[in-house]
Amino acid sequence: MPLPTGNVAWPPPHLRPALDAMHTWDTWWSGDPDRLETLYGGRSGAGPDPKRIQYAGGVVGRVARWWWGTPTAPGERRTKLHVPIAGDLCGGSANLLFSEPPTLTIDHQPTQDRLDELVDDGMLATLQTAAEVGAALGGAYLRPVYDLDMADRPWLDAVHADRAVPEFRWGRLFAVTFWRIVHEDDGQVWRHLERHEPGAIMHGLYQGTKEKLGRVVPLKDHPATEGFAEDISDEGLIETGYDELDVSYIPNDSSRRWRCNPELQHLGRSDLDGVEPLMDALDETYASWMRDIRLGKGRIVVPDAYLQSNGPGRGASWNPDQEAFAGINMLARGDGAQLTVAQFQIRVQEHRDTAEDLVNQILRSAGYSGQTFGIGGDVAITATETNAKERRSMTTRGRKILRTRPGLSNAIEALLAVDRHVFGTKVVPQRPSIEFYDSVQEDPLSLANTADVLKRAQAASTETLVRMVHPEWDKGQVAAETARIQAETGQAVEDPMQAGMLP
Repeated sequence: MPLPTGNVAWPPPHLRPALDAMHTWDTWWSGDPDRLETLYGGRSGAGPDPKRIQYAGGVVGRVARWWWGTPTAPGERRTKLHVPIAGDLCGGSANLLFSEPPTLTIDHQPTQDRLDELVDDGMLATLQTAAEVGAALGGAYLRPVYDLDMADRPWLDAVHADRAVPEFRWGRLFAVTFWRIVHEDDGQVWRHLERHEPGAIMHGLYQGTKEKLGRVVPLKDHPATEGFAEDISDEGLIETGYDELDVSYIPNDSSRRWRCNPELQHLGRSDLDGVEPLMDALDETYASWMRDIRLGKGRIVVPDAYLQSNGPGRGASWNPDQEAFAGINMLARGDGAQLTVAQFQIRVQEHRDTAEDLVNQILRSAGYSGQTFGIGGDVAITATETNAKERRSMTTRGRKILRTRPGLSNAIEALLAVDRHVFGTKVVPQRPSIEFYDSVQEDPLSLANTADVLKRAQAASTETLVRMVHPEWDKGQVAAETARIQAETGQAVEDPMQAGMLP
């Protein structure tokens, strides 16, 4: 299917529900209070009467009734406080997956050596970015890119889910169109579309409006796309050197809200999906807590006679540090001339308990344990105890690994194919074997003590002990270390029966 040629709506209307949801998740993920107020209509002094909107029906009224949809009273400063727990969730998800680089293994040594160079060229940072973006928006795309003026090798690039129009077949991505706005001027919007199909990439530049794609213009008409014009063949495409699709989609989790929509059901689910009301309540709780602190500041209420005039039109003031007051003309009537101290109670424990319960509920709904985010203290415990406390997070991590491994494997194979096609290397493109490190590792001293006890009990061989202490090693490394230990300890002695030493 070629790039669109007519003045069609863009983005495509069938993606509108997903893009609206991604916009909401992106707003929470950004942690910007101004964007949250704009999203939920809580700004004051702009647009229709906010109070009328809150009493309205439908989606507009429901959204405006959120705490972030409550307008700030005219003449007062904004006292709303935002807790960036959405960013903590998405960042924690990326750390669980890629805090350590995964091991990529290929059964071809020259290809393995070249892959090691490509991995060391910033691939881990790209994977961490893709994982965090995927946790926020529901998924992310990986594609190989290159620039002959910048480097002598290709690299992986992460594309956000809200800048792509995917096409799935039997649950697998078979084509995708990436788009970006390269220029906006006087109501005109210039968009660059990049369509990926098996074996080829097509580029198009369009001049339209915010709602319409507009007409096709030459790629040379804009500096952001003029470089592609030189690489496009007579057929209007760029060959990738890879027979399959060079783009991989990594969904964050299985979709819930779009499971019955055939065009959206494979987009994945955000970690923030369904916890937006809880995050709104958490912000309200912290704002109420801070309000108690502001109101709890000690205030002294004095009679009007205690105030000193600052002159006509300048009001009056009172100096609380003045030690003596003389010449005050006043009539003492009851307690009217007394100083009154106003000191409100600060409900610390009530707010703390509410906030902690909301945070724990948000983490549980997103599939994480509180221990993963430092809730419960930093007490030194063993890896077994850590895994027990973080079982929910470890289960979520395992589920995400199942969805990450196939997409990452395809992306690595496409990267090697582009490397051979463009840079002429002698690599053999193939899917690597991917091994993710344990996010929680046993203390080396604890492992050594366990190995020592097993050795003295003659309950494990030297090879088994080496595997226990170094679980990240492959078979060759374990065999080599076992041989060295046996040679140093004198265990590598030939069997007398096989050496011919006995008659």
